[in-house]
Amino acid sequence: MRKLRGVLLFLIVGVALILQATVFDFIRILGAKPDLIMLIVIFYGFIHGPREGAYLGFLAGLLMDFATGHYIGLNALSKMAVGYLAGMGEERLYQENTFIAVFVAMAGTLVGQTINFLLLLMVGIKISVGSALLTVILPVTFYNGLLTPFLYGLFYRSNTRGLLKTPDL
Repeated sequence: MRKLRGVLLFLIVGVALILQATVFDFIRILGAKPDLIMLIVIFYGFIHGPREGAYLGFLAGLLMDFATGHYIGLNALSKMAVGYLAGMGEERLYQENTFIAVFVAMAGTLVGQTINFLLLLMVGIKISVGSALLTVILPVTFYNGLLTPFLYGLFYRSNTRGLLKTPDL
């Protein structure tokens, strides 16, 4: 059962990566597209805890880095941190509430995008703070917040009663 869950998570991340690079490339809001991988990592960390969230975040981010071919490790580090932080709410926040999930998704996306921005600055990519905030960080945060009510319920049910369920949930 554990291997099946791993394969399903890999497929979900792969499909999200393909959708993000194709379909959502044409459905931009304020010039930004959602970060579906970030949403999956946040949802998974929020449901399963910091260790599992960080683990999935690192692997999904690394897959995203290899798929894009730029700055290997940037997405792995930011998504690992976001998965860990989202997982800190596992036992403290009410997971069944969609409004709380929206808050966690938006806060996690904001932190993750900010980490991406800071890592880009560290490797010498100069982007003004205002431009990064207005063209990437805030639009992606709101886009992910808009998608969360539609996606979180499916993901939560699958993790608590469906194929992604772990024996301890």
